[in-house]
Amino acid sequence: MKMGHGIRKATFGLAGLAMCIGASASAWANSSDPIKLTLHDWTGQLLTTKIMGEVLKKGGFNVEYVQADYIAQFAGLQSGDLHVAMEIWETTGREAMDKAVGTGKVENLGSTGMQAIEEWWYPSYMEERCPGLPNWEALNDCAEEFGTAETLPNGRYLGAPVTWGGFDDERVEALELDYEVVHAGTDAALFAELESAYQREAPILLWVYSPHWATFKFQGDWIQFPEYSAECYNDPSVGVNPDLAYDCGKPTGPIWKVAWSGVKDKWPGAHSAIESFDMNNDEMSALIVKADLNGEDIDDVVQGWITENKDVWKEWLK
Repeated sequence: MKMGHGIRKATFGLAGLAMCIGASASAWANSSDPIKLTLHDWTGQLLTTKIMGEVLKKGGFNVEYVQADYIAQFAGLQSGDLHVAMEIWETTGREAMDKAVGTGKVENLGSTGMQAIEEWWYPSYMEERCPGLPNWEALNDCAEEFGTAETLPNGRYLGAPVTWGGFDDERVEALELDYEVVHAGTDAALFAELESAYQREAPILLWVYSPHWATFKFQGDWIQFPEYSAECYNDPSVGVNPDLAYDCGKPTGPIWKVAWSGVKDKWPGAHSAIESFDMNNDEMSALIVKADLNGEDIDDVVQGWITENKDVWKEWLK
């Protein structure tokens, strides 16, 4: 859903492969061409992707990590220039995913096991300054409490990087909120600002997602917007504003795995392993804490998981 860690290709070897798999890896891998897994700009996605990639390497597959834009990657997945995206969030990526799957060139490989929440969030200390929280209708009454010198008399909402999508600007307009949306340049900048504000008990209203370390470290709550529906996003007549769409909360739901539709024929063993990948929010959040709060290198966190969970990932390769 990310905190200043460099993206480097992992270099885990294939020593002991025969013992792990009990079969000829090169034969099982079907093709020696690289399977290209996309990397984005948040820690959880890097962990999910590299865990899957390193497991595929254990199965004898040639894996390549490719930096890609979250939404724009679907063009590469449709063309076959990219092969696997391990995290498409129901909250922000469903529309793009469904459109790509509808072409027949991209396949939904099922849930990662994780459930996504991405929503406006505030620290608990702001409830004294805005007693109507978490109800969204309190936001305009407290706009100045959330404002900065640059936005007053409007409040300030710190959104995610523009490439993540999310329709926050559209929501502000549709719900007639007296707020300016300021998009953070990076995931790291987003949560660095939260860290700074929280320590000073300064006003802040921002995009937070789960699984993530922030909801474990900081006390706070999500804004309760009108309940999401697909019609709210697609039909302006649905919702509290009869003239504009996006006048509701964000969707919640699974984090999906998707692939170029050719993966199942070119690398059927990898296709099966990716379908089998499964990890819950608590497991992922614990890994994110190691990377973002404890300062461990992402590749070291991945290697630790591989070492400690052999019985898990060996089942994926069956």
